[in-house]
Amino acid sequence: MKFGSVPVPEAVGAIVAHSVRTADLVVKKGTRLDASQAERLAAAGISEIVVARLDPDDLHEDDAAARLAGAVAGDGVRVDRAVTGRANLFAECAGLLVVDAAAVDLFNTVDEAVTVATLPAWKPVEPGEMIGTVKIIPFAVPERIVKAAEAAVGGRPAIRVAAFVPLRVAVVSTLLPGLKPSVVKKTLDVLAERLALAGGSIVEDRRVPHDAEALKAAVEVVAPAADLVIVFGASAITDRRDVIPAALEAAGGRIEHFGMPVDPGNLLLFGTLEGKPFLGAPGCARSPKENGFDWVLQRLMARVPVTKADITRMGVGGLLMEIVQRGRLRDAPEEH
Repeated sequence: MKFGSVPVPEAVGAIVAHSVRTADLVVKKGTRLDASQAERLAAAGISEIVVARLDPDDLHEDDAAARLAGAVAGDGVRVDRAVTGRANLFAECAGLLVVDAAAVDLFNTVDEAVTVATLPAWKPVEPGEMIGTVKIIPFAVPERIVKAAEAAVGGRPAIRVAAFVPLRVAVVSTLLPGLKPSVVKKTLDVLAERLALAGGSIVEDRRVPHDAEALKAAVEVVAPAADLVIVFGASAITDRRDVIPAALEAAGGRIEHFGMPVDPGNLLLFGTLEGKPFLGAPGCARSPKENGFDWVLQRLMARVPVTKADITRMGVGGLLMEIVQRGRLRDAPEEH
C-alpha cells in the first residue's frame, strides 16, 4: 500500500486518510475520493490531500477483517459486517465464552496490521453480546499477511461459545447442631439462581447428618436421577480424608482434585460418581457473590470438560473479592 500526500487531481480513486472539510463539503476518512469531490476540493483551494492507494496484492481493510473474523469464529458466534476495518463478533446463544488464548496470541504476533481482541475467557455471555472484534489497523493489508494470520489459528476456531444446557442437579446438605434450617434454604435458593442461568434445576434435595456413612447412603440414592451431585457440608472440607471426600470414595466415586487456586473457593472438592461430576462445595458457595464454585459450575453447565489441570490453571485472576463469611480477613493486623 502506498501512503502519503498527493495533488488532489491525482487522488481520485484513492482512500482518504484523514477527513477533509470545506465550507460546503465533508470527505470522511476512509472514503474513496471520486472526481466530483476532487473538483470541489480543488475549487475550495485545497491542493494536496493525504491518501492510501492499494497495491495489487492488497486486501481492503473491510475485506481482510471479514475474512479473518470468519477464520477465528467458531460455534455459537455471529460475525457482523465489517466496517472501517472492523468486524465484531457476537454470541448467538447463552453460554460460556471459550477462547484459545495461545491461538489469539499467535494471531496478534503475525503483523501489527492485524489484531483480534476478546472478552475474558470463560465469561458467561448472553445472546447478542459482543464477545470479540477483529480490527485491521491500516486501510489495507497484503494478502500474505492475511494468510499468515489464518495459519496462526491453524484452521480451528479460536473463539466459540459453549452453549449452556439444563442440568438436573441433586443436592445433599449435611447437618450439625447449630446449623439453622434457614441457612440450608438460602443455600438452595442461591444455587437455584445459579442453575437458572442455564435453565437447570434441583431435582433432589436430601439432608443428612454430617457423617460419612449417612452421606454415602444419600449420594448413592440421588446420583442416578441427576447430571451433577453437589454436597454442601455443614463444616468445610479440610482434608481428603474428611467426611465428604470419604463418603464419595465409599460410594465408589473418585476424587479428581481437592482445593483450587481461587479465593474465595479454595476448599472445593471435584470428583466423579457413576461417571458424573461431583462437587463438594466450599463454604463461600452459600453466597451469591462470585467465587471458585461458579467457575467450575459454569463449565459443567456448558458441558465443557473439567480436569485437574483445568482447576490448577485458574490461579491467574483467581484472587476474587473479599466476602463477609470469611473468619479471618487477608489483612492481618500489624505486630508491635
